[in-house]
Amino acid sequence: MSETSSTPSDAGKDLGTVVIGGGLAAAHCVHELREGGYTKPVTLIASENQIPYERPPLSKEFLQGSKPAQDLEPFPASWYSKTDVDLRLGITAESIDPEAKTVTLSDKSSVGYENLVIATGCRSRVGGRDSNMTGWDLPGVHTLRSLEDAKAIKEQLVSGRHLVIIGAGWIGMEVGASARNAGVEVTVLTPDEVPLATVMGKDFGSHVAQLHIANGVRCHFGTGVTGIASDPNKGLMVQTATGAIAADAVLLAIGAVPNNELAVAAGLEVGSGVVTDEHLRSSDKSILAIGDIAEAYNTTLDRTMRVEHWDNAIRQGKLAAATILGREESYDWLPYFFTDQFDLGMEYVGDRGANDEAVVRGNMEKGEFIIFWLRKGVISAAMNVNIWDVNDHLRSMVGKTITVAELEDTSNDLMEL
Repeated sequence: MSETSSTPSDAGKDLGTVVIGGGLAAAHCVHELREGGYTKPVTLIASENQIPYERPPLSKEFLQGSKPAQDLEPFPASWYSKTDVDLRLGITAESIDPEAKTVTLSDKSSVGYENLVIATGCRSRVGGRDSNMTGWDLPGVHTLRSLEDAKAIKEQLVSGRHLVIIGAGWIGMEVGASARNAGVEVTVLTPDEVPLATVMGKDFGSHVAQLHIANGVRCHFGTGVTGIASDPNKGLMVQTATGAIAADAVLLAIGAVPNNELAVAAGLEVGSGVVTDEHLRSSDKSILAIGDIAEAYNTTLDRTMRVEHWDNAIRQGKLAAATILGREESYDWLPYFFTDQFDLGMEYVGDRGANDEAVVRGNMEKGEFIIFWLRKGVISAAMNVNIWDVNDHLRSMVGKTITVAELEDTSNDLMEL
């Protein structure tokens, strides 16, 4: 007898699809199911007391006050009720029983499924189980993964206050730009010599660094942090190898960790995330994984990959629904993401490798340029910076063999390449 057999459940009801998660991937999955004519029960389990929402604006428009919380929802509360989606907010999925096909919930109930979609996303890397950072749980130390996190950080964005950001990835640099725009003093600490170099290379990383410095961000590159302490007279003190830095607030932006625990406990194959095929089905074919949590097989790139970006969450949510609806669609698109920092707007598409050759088209000093990456003469990725309406064409260029000279020569019409 299963452990869930004695708890209230959906036994005796027609089984449908259960989605665990309250983010963009989960929202688009249930939306696509209903729009695609799916008539079986749909249940969405969201641990936050929020209608499913998108997270990229949390570090940008929401902090800057140009996008209120209600505008983060891709679909309003009325849509879920109108389409008979059982939306359970503030409820956590505690375990999955693949044999009984049930999910046990934090309110001691259970729900049965025919198809289960795991969209549990990531959590911020902090101290304890995720890193060696000490002092991460002190008052005034923040992370940014949820709307509540963003609200708490926004309260700290008062002109003249000092925010120390530990980490120089996308979240750290975007929050740094938003904070400076609010008149906050900002210090960025990172052990890296160039921000974003690992993911975007030194050319673009150096450009972003100079942009932040020009806008008054104090950047301490090559500076590791050993911990955070609280001083009754000076406030928060961020400890580095070269001394302590006082702060009114601290943002930990040192990466994210996939919420794999449910999948591991259920016996699913897990690598960097839940391993899936090109249709997003896991090692248990009745269980799918989508969004930040999914290490999915990409048919175009011929390998599994885990992507933590807005575009991928939307597309995988829709693809999971297509799989459940019986449509033969596959994970075949190239990764895409974007950022906005100060007067820099960027879009990226492709699959850049660490050893790929970077080719710059345009003038980086003027802030309008395109970077192509070449792998053995073939374009592997491209990025447009402050040049708009070209990203679809850049996507079509990935996989083509074009010489460095042709790419660099701006007298050549980009659309002809």
